[in-house]
Amino acid sequence: MPTLDAPEDRRRKFKYCGKDASLRRQQRMAVSLELRKAKKDEQTLKRRNITSFCLDTPEKPAKGVAVSLNLGEIIKGVNSSDPVLCFQATQTARKMLSQEKNPPLKLVIEAGLIPRMVEFLKSSLYPCLQFEAAWALTNIASGTSEQTRAVVEGGAIQPLIELLSSSNVAVCEQAVWALGNIAGDGPEFRDSVISNNAIPHLLALISPTLPITFLRNITWTLSNLCRNKNPYPCDSAVKQLLPALLHLLQHQDSEILSDACWALSYLTDGCNKRIGQVVDTGVLPRLVVLMTSSELNVLTPSLRTVGNIVTGTDEQTQVAIDAGVLNVLPQLLQHNKPSIQKEAAWALSNVAAGPRHHIQQLLAYDVLPPLVAVLKNGEFKVQKEAVWMVANFATGATMDQLIQLVHSGVLEPLVNLLTAPDVKIVLIILDVISCILQAAEKLSEKESLCLLIEELGGIDRIEALQLHENRQIGRAALNIIEKHFGEEEDESLTLLSQVLDQDYEFIDCECLAKK
Repeated sequence: MPTLDAPEDRRRKFKYCGKDASLRRQQRMAVSLELRKAKKDEQTLKRRNITSFCLDTPEKPAKGVAVSLNLGEIIKGVNSSDPVLCFQATQTARKMLSQEKNPPLKLVIEAGLIPRMVEFLKSSLYPCLQFEAAWALTNIASGTSEQTRAVVEGGAIQPLIELLSSSNVAVCEQAVWALGNIAGDGPEFRDSVISNNAIPHLLALISPTLPITFLRNITWTLSNLCRNKNPYPCDSAVKQLLPALLHLLQHQDSEILSDACWALSYLTDGCNKRIGQVVDTGVLPRLVVLMTSSELNVLTPSLRTVGNIVTGTDEQTQVAIDAGVLNVLPQLLQHNKPSIQKEAAWALSNVAAGPRHHIQQLLAYDVLPPLVAVLKNGEFKVQKEAVWMVANFATGATMDQLIQLVHSGVLEPLVNLLTAPDVKIVLIILDVISCILQAAEKLSEKESLCLLIEELGGIDRIEALQLHENRQIGRAALNIIEKHFGEEEDESLTLLSQVLDQDYEFIDCECLAKK
């Protein structure tokens, strides 16, 4: 996710009046830090296998009553040369690691069991032992980064990749799961899995006859191989993964669709080159279809991916528009989930940051009525994104487009939001009002616009903001009043202006002193 100070960078995005199109494209960037920080539970980084049994588990070498061992007996059994004792001890350890609450991951690591379990992964004559060892290592790798590192440093990656060729389905699937947990820890271990040539082996497993649970695990593991930045996964890995992800997006299972979409969202969360790699696959029409899904776990990542794509170049955004995103995004502004409304508004704000023909397409798809509705009635987090869209629209629009924006009724909710407890949003709204007033002045419509703003209570609110504790807001409000609403500059306004100027000089000096 971006490490930029999002509000400042978003401000830059719409401060481009009069600049050429190429520079405006350069200033379009991924923004809204809160939005971009996807919660970890949106797609699970790691998964622990806590089921009490597994279908298709290989036959156990010894039948009879369940074995119960203490830690000392487990250590002794694991280090035995008898494969039956090794199995019993490993299975008992795995059951301990599979308990739902407080599994003893640290205890098992400190007991020194990992190297021996890694050895068991190579015991091709005993698939049951391989399975239990892989399951135990899966659960250890589901823990903290330190615990995952213990598995990696124990030498588990290469033997797990070799198990992807196992003839035993249960063993193979458990190896996929373990590798998914390792890759999900972060870019270091993700790249270790990739550099050990895991991707071709994982892709070779995909087939129409594969059990659905197995295919879900593969898709999730592939998504973890796409995950994380600093650095991104290497180009060669991305080129291997994209055709498989495109194939998986044709599936009907919602979990598979969800993880495939999350994978694409990670791959598009970056520079234009990364976005281009995904756009060039022709995936956008399918993503637009998935954005209409009634299942939130499919809708959310498909919308996120499209939102990422429209932060790219104007050409990439146009491909998204041609694929039909503007048929769907206005509807999603009216979704019953505020999180979806917010993502839709964010995506639309990036379209609005483009050239004027993109703004015209927003008008053609009748985006303004649902936009005004969320500005009036949406949750504040949605309203903030909607304000960004209005700002991008207003500062890049033609006069005719700006007139349509005003006629949509946007000023009323903007004026009401001037009391919002968010400095950046208030500043942006003041900028928008100033921009619209300047346009009205050029059209000789300033007087009627001023009357409208006054009727909406805007003058009172703007005047009150002159005394706002934030000096930048105070200055912006004062400038609007002086330039557009004051027939003559009275003594009180002059005095306030002088005070604000003095404060700015003091603040500037203080900032310089700290550098």
